[in-house]
Amino acid sequence: MNPDFQAPSRLRRFAALLYEGMLLFGLLFIAGYLFDTLTQSRHALMFRSERQIWLFIVLGIYFVWFWQKSGQTLAMKTWHIQLLRLDGKPLSWLQAALRYVLCYLFTLTGIAFLYSFFDSRGQFPQDRLLKTQLVCSRPRPKPTN
Repeated sequence: MNPDFQAPSRLRRFAALLYEGMLLFGLLFIAGYLFDTLTQSRHALMFRSERQIWLFIVLGIYFVWFWQKSGQTLAMKTWHIQLLRLDGKPLSWLQAALRYVLCYLFTLTGIAFLYSFFDSRGQFPQDRLLKTQLVCSRPRPKPTN
């Protein structure tokens, strides 16, 4: 990890996660409404697999777009958390897409947050594998002389 970057606390990450969940509720509601309108489905079990794939893709577009463009989703901007490569540069499209898939898999199995307690930098397993890092994006105050 670059010494110029400080890792955000788990509490800030968790707060960003909760805020992200509230934002994604709206996004998924609209995406689900659009899907149901276009497919004319009348209840939740119609096109269930197709709906899950659609919502997975919508979420993927959201995360990959923001991670690749600025390294921050809307919630990450609010909580001053940024996703960067270890060299401090933004993620490529491929890195962002792979991170999205790995985040899904590691969260589904429940090891993402547990792993961060054992990682020396407090990072998640997907960040270790892809050589990315979550950092504080709020500029540090400069020391006064």
